[in-house]
Amino acid sequence: SGSIRFQGRELVGLDDADMREIRGSRIAMIFQDPMMTLNPVLRIDTQMIEAVRAHSRVSRAAAYARSREVLLKVGIASPDERLKSYPHQFSGGMRQRVMIAIALACEPKLILADEPTTALDVTIQAQILYEAQTLCRETGTALVWITHDLTVVAGLADRICVMYAGRDVEQGDVDDVLDYPLHPYTYGLIGSVPSRNRRGQPLRQIPGMTPSLLDLPPGCAFRARCDRATDECHREPPVMKHGGNRQARCFHPHTGGSQ
Repeated sequence: SGSIRFQGRELVGLDDADMREIRGSRIAMIFQDPMMTLNPVLRIDTQMIEAVRAHSRVSRAAAYARSREVLLKVGIASPDERLKSYPHQFSGGMRQRVMIAIALACEPKLILADEPTTALDVTIQAQILYEAQTLCRETGTALVWITHDLTVVAGLADRICVMYAGRDVEQGDVDDVLDYPLHPYTYGLIGSVPSRNRRGQPLRQIPGMTPSLLDLPPGCAFRARCDRATDECHREPPVMKHGGNRQARCFHPHTGGSQ
């Protein structure tokens, strides 16, 4: 059930042939662990050329040239040498750059990135974030970055959608959500992150555990962990508008900011 719309087209229910036309060419994906995604027994050029030719009617030489071009764009020097390498010959950061290059190779309109920097150290993470953001702006590609790291969100996002137990609980522009969270879950997340603005104060902690998606409670899924919950929260909260681009799925939203 549900609906997935892309550029005005409903994707739910499309057959395999139609989805193949969209995957990779118009919607691309960057996965969390490139070592599990890249084929360990194939050279990088084989994997990149295959991706390009699967969605474009070009020669192998043209696909190679495109692969070389995008490797340079993501900061991989000596692309001709690197294209002849295998995934195990790259560091974690370099493998993730290859994944970004593959995603960009067919010039998609949308890239979905599933926590692609989680396994990387902070320095490499910052480089990958900067390169992904810069390249998407240069090409006009929309980027959906799935993450649990609020520091990444603060530096990367224009707009935030906060998810809890499989549902969107709050949406808004990045500064609005981080400075003035509405949903108690968002408020708790921000309060659990160390901040120089709260130096010397104890970090807030969200009590309890995330519910099982196989046995969600009736009403608001966050109710059992929320200090603002009332009997009203046994009902499914509707999406409520809060001016401009703000919305939250909560009967008792916060209104006083993240402090």
